[in-house]
Amino acid sequence: MSSATERAAGLVVGTVESVAADEIYVLLTPEAPQTTALNTGVPTIFPRLNGYVLLPNECGATVGFISWIGIDRGIHVKGRRESDLGLVDLPHPIRRMKISPLGTLATERNASNGEVQYCLRRGVSSFPSVGDQVLIPTSQQIGAIVGVSEPGRSVKIGTSPAGACDILVDPNKLFGRHLAVLGNTGSGKSCTVAGLIHWSLEAARKSQSNSGSNNANARFLLLDPNGEYAKAFEGSENARVFRPGASVNALEVPAWFWNSHEWAAVSQAQPGTQRPLLNKALRNLRAGRSQREEVDTTISRQLHLYSSRVNAYISDSSGKSYAAFPGSQEAAHCLRSLRDVMRSLANRLDEGPEQDSLVSLAEAANAVFARRTRPGRAEGEFYVNGLNVLDFEELQILCNEALQHFPTIEHSITSGEDDPVPFDVSSFADYIDDLAADGAGNTNLSSFIAYLTLRIRSLTSNRILGPVIQARPETTLCDWLNEYLGADEAATGEVAIIDLSLVPSDATHIVVAVLARMTFEALQRYRKTHPEGKTLPTVMVLEEAHNFIKRGKGDEDGVAAPARLCREAFEKIAREGRKFGLGLVLSSQRPSELSPTILAQCNTFLLHRIVNDSDQELVSRLVPDNVGALLRELPSLPSRQAILLGWATPVPVLVEISELSEAQRPWSDDPDFWEVWSGEVTRQVDWDVVARDWIS
Repeated sequence: MSSATERAAGLVVGTVESVAADEIYVLLTPEAPQTTALNTGVPTIFPRLNGYVLLPNECGATVGFISWIGIDRGIHVKGRRESDLGLVDLPHPIRRMKISPLGTLATERNASNGEVQYCLRRGVSSFPSVGDQVLIPTSQQIGAIVGVSEPGRSVKIGTSPAGACDILVDPNKLFGRHLAVLGNTGSGKSCTVAGLIHWSLEAARKSQSNSGSNNANARFLLLDPNGEYAKAFEGSENARVFRPGASVNALEVPAWFWNSHEWAAVSQAQPGTQRPLLNKALRNLRAGRSQREEVDTTISRQLHLYSSRVNAYISDSSGKSYAAFPGSQEAAHCLRSLRDVMRSLANRLDEGPEQDSLVSLAEAANAVFARRTRPGRAEGEFYVNGLNVLDFEELQILCNEALQHFPTIEHSITSGEDDPVPFDVSSFADYIDDLAADGAGNTNLSSFIAYLTLRIRSLTSNRILGPVIQARPETTLCDWLNEYLGADEAATGEVAIIDLSLVPSDATHIVVAVLARMTFEALQRYRKTHPEGKTLPTVMVLEEAHNFIKRGKGDEDGVAAPARLCREAFEKIAREGRKFGLGLVLSSQRPSELSPTILAQCNTFLLHRIVNDSDQELVSRLVPDNVGALLRELPSLPSRQAILLGWATPVPVLVEISELSEAQRPWSDDPDFWEVWSGEVTRQVDWDVVARDWIS
């Protein structure tokens, strides 16, 4: 390559003046192009910040990234004779530039077709020396620098302003190790995200071997908090939009999906009493027990419970568990609780032998309690005089007799509190009340649980959220996975857009957290059940990511539990999603507010215009120091231009993102204030329509 480059004398634009490990100063020749070079095969703008030059060496050529260009005033100009300067020495402009070494451009033979092609290798194997030539690269060489010729690059996302060549990316690298699209509002992020989906699907469809299929076997799940992406896929048979309350594709994230951790977070269940009761209710309901048990079943369960406790006292021949303090105090509490529970249950029965058996048991427990205790100093307190095994034997006989009147129940629990097994969410709070009522020995329990059930009832009765989390009775887990993650061969479509714009703000975090966790766990189980342990490639897109994965503070007591839950779900996806085929795409205008754990797991970045100092400081740490100058252009980037860096590109590169058609753009245009104010555009207002839609 060196000899071929040296023969192309017309490409020489300067010589090396000084060399350091991170920067090289170059003196441009007077013959170097002022604006546009025509000797590179195609018109090429030169010199240009963030452009590229080559420094030939024995290994090929060192690729230099232009980070500074300037003019000095000198008397002697290299390449001109002294006689050309005239009798009077006048200053002449001398152009200089600073470049940062990126890697080595070499040649290799393509194994498939035998052609010699350029390839870029990261790292500098040979630094230039003072006086070495500096060349402007051809369009073919620029293409190799920005990675066009790399195998697997099948999706075009734009062009390189540094040279008239396309920028293509490898979807395996772009989505497989997570992507972050960052930039201020109005810089083109939403169009870039929509474009990445459109262009990836179009490229996949073109490369399909089965020409009879209209679908790519792709899966994109797009979480859209502003409702702007439905327009970008409007009319597409391969996209489905889920909205709360819609007549078709109504958004459903059933609350029976929620695990115990999520229920505790959204209901603010306290760990002491409320959370154990919440978990018990979930276990019972998921195990198939009726949400409002038949009274006979409840009585049978309570009789078995107290029978086992009484049996334990009888079996203790030493009397340690009931004859002395503190065991005697606990045993007396058991007697009082048995009396109160049996009286309460007897009142729920009609007159008959069943009721009589419970009344007899309650009176016997009351008689033992009255005989063996005396009142204490305060109301409700008592002292135990001493219990013996005979006191419990009588109760055991009455328990066994009462059990003869009620059906035997199955006690084995077949489901845990975290299994996504359907149950009637609308009566979840009632079931918790029932469990609390059964524990009548604690007079404060019911009032304490009332705060828990009030929050659950408020959640399920919300006009908009209620249908989302209660869902249709016929909805199954399999149906939901087919609709939201896509059926076999993407038969239900390639893109699922979750419109969260109408979900109440205080519930958005829990809905997003459940969606993220269910997607992740579904793909985990797909790999587990696949005969060869293969993954199902799926991409989850999170728009306005700073609202859902905020950076954690030192003291998070003031952060709502659902918000922490949401961040934890995405942090797990960021750390482990790649193993199960789940790629993450984050879009945010405030990168400094994002969770550093998630941002650290993103291996590719598309950086649009960023003006804020703290945001610039954060992204500046994402690139090597020797190309840090590339990010100085961030505040001045126009719309549709972005800097691509990371795993998906061999070197950081400035990209002019391809323009989407009007029909494929999200609903994120800038407001047309002046056109409306000046009357150029009419905008009628009927607040009555808005109000009716709001409260209907």
